[in-house]
Amino acid sequence: MATVSASIVSALLPVTSEVFGVMGNGNAHFLDAVLAAPALHYTAVRHEAGAVAAADAYFRASGRLAVATTTYGAGFTNALTPLAEAVQAGIPLVLVVGDAPTAGMRPWDVDQSQVAKGLGATTFTVSAGRPRAVAAAAVDHALRHREAVVLAIPYDLAAAEALKEDAAPAPAAAPYDPPTGEDAERVAAILASAERPLVLAGRGAWVSGAGEAVRALAWSLGALTATSGLGAGLFGDDAGALGIAGGWASERTAHLIEQADVVLVLGAHLNQFTTRFGHSFGPTARVVQVDVAAGPTSPAVTDFVRGDARLTAEALLAAVEPRDGAHRWSTIAADAALRAHDARDDGAPTAPDGRLDPRSLCRVLDRMLPADRTIVQDGGHFIGWAPGYLHVPAPNRLIMVGTAYQTIGLGFPSAVGAARALPDSTIVLCTGDGGALMALADLDSFIRTARRAVIVVFNDAAYGAEIHQYAVRGIDSRPMMIEEVDFAAVAAAFGARSATIASLGDLTAVEDWLASDDDGVLLLDCKISQQVVAPYMQEIVAVATGSR
Repeated sequence: MATVSASIVSALLPVTSEVFGVMGNGNAHFLDAVLAAPALHYTAVRHEAGAVAAADAYFRASGRLAVATTTYGAGFTNALTPLAEAVQAGIPLVLVVGDAPTAGMRPWDVDQSQVAKGLGATTFTVSAGRPRAVAAAAVDHALRHREAVVLAIPYDLAAAEALKEDAAPAPAAAPYDPPTGEDAERVAAILASAERPLVLAGRGAWVSGAGEAVRALAWSLGALTATSGLGAGLFGDDAGALGIAGGWASERTAHLIEQADVVLVLGAHLNQFTTRFGHSFGPTARVVQVDVAAGPTSPAVTDFVRGDARLTAEALLAAVEPRDGAHRWSTIAADAALRAHDARDDGAPTAPDGRLDPRSLCRVLDRMLPADRTIVQDGGHFIGWAPGYLHVPAPNRLIMVGTAYQTIGLGFPSAVGAARALPDSTIVLCTGDGGALMALADLDSFIRTARRAVIVVFNDAAYGAEIHQYAVRGIDSRPMMIEEVDFAAVAAAFGARSATIASLGDLTAVEDWLASDDDGVLLLDCKISQQVVAPYMQEIVAVATGSR
């Protein structure tokens, strides 16, 4: 007979091929069963947080479920920060963990189901009688509710024989009905009344497969288009595409978005970054949000339709009348809209303090990096640069694990998940020095996993977000500083190529490699200035200090 662990693996086989984890007492038998299944690929990471972050990024890059696994106790609690991120970002994944034995908790156990509940994650605990059914229910819940879930294996059951079970039903993603005819007509009437319509799409539009329908709808309306940060690249190089809205928008993009009189939001939650703290849209704009959430996710929303982005876009496309050229805002504003996202300050080769200006650094890197790229970002002040200056081919090519929970230190393991999801793409990991040091154990994991990758360390010898938010307000900056780290030497010790970039001229030494098809991982230790502040950070400070 099969063991409990083997039965769990049999339930996972129809829905995933990837497992990321760290082995310990609580999941040793589970991983033994994973390695016995040829259809599953196991990637060992070096920290438990990395297991969940990698599974999270794998879904964002591929749209397919991944499994993370840790042991009980300290292994589980080490994974809580990325688990909270996945919950808040609406990322389906399954975290398989060891748990206390059925006889009761030991001194080193904690009430893991209550801890997970506090983060918003549901726990499914297997039994000897129904391990496959419970595992299948966990997967089904994750996919239906777009939620990270915990699948717990009591320690004394992991190697126990499982009772014979009927085959579990195949899990399915949540079914979403198309909008009602009344909703479609109501929204179509609002769109028909618009003189300056804007279609703003987020990651939800990409996940639902709405890209083609959304682009067709925007063309029919003669609308300009924009995306949230997580929807970057959805509209490609369309002439009316303004790029990312909100804190990462160029001034020209922000100005055009503010002129829109009707904004159709498809699959974007309209957080503070996308709305620029409520200042993205004009005061009289109608903001129609379409989302699978139970209700509006922002005070800016004036009209709400609960539904799938693709189904709603298709219904609206059938309901609206195509506009002629004389009444198309995308035509009227064509000159202003053209490459609006790129109309931003390129910066100087160096900042006044002699260190790199991150804006000019990113401009040069954008020209050098391969077109087939997947950008992975850690958290920190530097997130203001890559989305604004590096071209993003599609929404699944900008992976930002950490923004929902506002954490740093998940960059290296997130890049592991992206590398497994998109092995043919060049992975471009952008991280700060603070986040890189926090996640350093999984630099090794990334170097082992990636076929071809570039790591860009924005090294300002500081926690930049804190410098720009609090030092400017008189708070002692000493805890915000980081002693200069030679990341090039660290990467070389781990087996990667590396280079120290202190001037733009130093990039010529790596240009040939970036233009080649050579495999391997290249780390660029970029010595950037603390004096250049990202526009989104300036907005945060302005709101916090009451100057906006």
